[in-house]
Amino acid sequence: MEQLLGAQQHSHSSLSPRTPPTRPHLQHAASNRFRDHHQPQPHAGLKILRITPPFFLLLLAAVYLLASVTILSAPAPLLRAPRKPDRLVVPTPAPVISRFRLLVAQRTRNMGLHPVLQAMEAAGARDPPERRRGAVMAVLLAALPLLLLLFLFGARAASIAADALARAQVKQQSPRNASSSPREPDRLLGGLLSPDFDEPACRSRYEGSRRWKPSPFPVSPYLVRKLRQYEANHRRCGPDTPRYREAMAQLRSGRNGDRGECRYVVWLPVQGLGNRMLSLVSTFLYALLTARVLLVHEPPEMEGLFCEPFPGTSWLLPASFPYKDVRFGSESKESYVTMLQNNVVRYDGGNASSALPAYVYLHLENMNLRLQSHTFCEEDHRALDGFNWMVLRSDSYFAVALFLVPTYRDELERMFPSKGSVFHHLGRYLLHPGNPAWGIAQRFFDGYLAGADQRLGVQVRIVWHHPVPFDVMFDQILRCTREHRLLPQLTGSEPPAIVRPSSNTTATSKANKVKAVLVVSLKPEYYDKLHGMYYNNATASGELVTVYQPSHDQDQHTEARAHNERALAEIFLLSYCDEMVTTSWSTFGYVAHALAGLRPRLLAPLDLSKMRSDVACVRPASIEPCLHSPPSLVCRRKQDLDPVAHVPFLRHCEDVDFGLKLVD
Repeated sequence: MEQLLGAQQHSHSSLSPRTPPTRPHLQHAASNRFRDHHQPQPHAGLKILRITPPFFLLLLAAVYLLASVTILSAPAPLLRAPRKPDRLVVPTPAPVISRFRLLVAQRTRNMGLHPVLQAMEAAGARDPPERRRGAVMAVLLAALPLLLLLFLFGARAASIAADALARAQVKQQSPRNASSSPREPDRLLGGLLSPDFDEPACRSRYEGSRRWKPSPFPVSPYLVRKLRQYEANHRRCGPDTPRYREAMAQLRSGRNGDRGECRYVVWLPVQGLGNRMLSLVSTFLYALLTARVLLVHEPPEMEGLFCEPFPGTSWLLPASFPYKDVRFGSESKESYVTMLQNNVVRYDGGNASSALPAYVYLHLENMNLRLQSHTFCEEDHRALDGFNWMVLRSDSYFAVALFLVPTYRDELERMFPSKGSVFHHLGRYLLHPGNPAWGIAQRFFDGYLAGADQRLGVQVRIVWHHPVPFDVMFDQILRCTREHRLLPQLTGSEPPAIVRPSSNTTATSKANKVKAVLVVSLKPEYYDKLHGMYYNNATASGELVTVYQPSHDQDQHTEARAHNERALAEIFLLSYCDEMVTTSWSTFGYVAHALAGLRPRLLAPLDLSKMRSDVACVRPASIEPCLHSPPSLVCRRKQDLDPVAHVPFLRHCEDVDFGLKLVD
């Protein structure tokens, strides 16, 4: 064996690195080795298998493959526990492996099987160490019969072997065999997003999926189909199309006209960013249900805040729209309820569509913690359907109320088999930060949060109608985070916290783990105190806690574009956290945890008489936002029924006891 290796090494050393050795060199080296070996005389009547050079090379190939299995499947020393001391491991000398590799490579080049061995090596090199053993063994079992086939049938078998090995590799790489490999980010979010976009124009659309955890809710194929149909309709009827110009001419005429091929709902913004995002998603859902085209009025403070969500067209309301600056209100003459009261619109359909006004205004703002009557009853939506143009303004997540309209129920059931996923899916589809806001989020995440083992988001918002002193709110946050093991105890003389059992608590050591805490608040005091606690004290568990706050503008400035860009970036930063603590009544927090697909720890409302809540925080029944102002369902009935008592997928909200939310 040593003579063979020596002769082979000598013959190879005289060759140019780019010149493969020829077959006579191999045959000569092998024949010299066997010529000196004693050959036994064959017994009469028996045929003794003669060990020929190709058969010997086959054995060498088998040894080489076994050695490759040993090398490729060997665990990295830093990733596995040390071996038991009673086991002696003798490593294979590297020169021997190199000689085997050289010898088999020369033979396979001449026989047309060199790509096969390259593929075999690649199969082991692609996978992480913990998967190499299974992958290489599978390829080995497939390769040995192929080598035997090559020996028996010659070069004709090379292409057969390569094809068979390729099929084995495809099977090894199939999703069913890749469960333990790292998951690739789902760029299109299960089919929600269209691939037909220019990525540089909106970097967040496809990059955002890398930050989010996989969605807990499968996307309904019917919802995907509805979205593609909507996009096609928006391209036909959107701004700068002949159909849009025709519809605008009818609008300017002052009359509604017959039911048009293209119908529109114009969204007007109101209140802060969280309210705007909730009402915008709700309006888009209404457009899906009624086959309308959504047009968005973008005031200066919202310019470039969101990307265009529909490929090949625009959702922005053209500047030439004649009614975008009208001061609409609940009692405006264009308001649907006013028209109903003045008999301009009738439930019995007495007025033909062509006789209706040019457009209708639907007022869905919070009015004394209720939505206006006659806005979510069956007969009202039949009447509204007669208008080709609708102007809508809302500060609420009225998507919940659409589930109360029987006309829409079947469509909603098909689009959202899981009722708790409405905003989660539509928000991820519709709301993509423009490049300025996305740049803020991306830089902060990569610079401060990406390297942490776990990320905790703490969102604090003090609403005007529930003023809470700083010390009271901070104490409640600490109670929540420690009772639910979201933050570790500090060393020192602090009294031990009451720790509740946690199903996800493991016995593994937390020493040297890094937990990043993202504080999102208009005020800096919460960051200052929390940062000081974990900067000046060690943790009992050994965890390292880092605390960050992207901005603290003190007050809300919805009229300022830069303020809105920072707010949007922080909503998305919160949505990339592993756990979240949010404030009651906060639409900002609703949007963040719904985008994340995460049920947060919701700080419980305080008993204002004693400035304390019995429970620090609660886990909501679903990730859906809360509708703070439920609709009045009196309509033509004499009593207003509580829909929770009659609709199985509705609950009152944990933070707003009269509010409504969707649950599964």
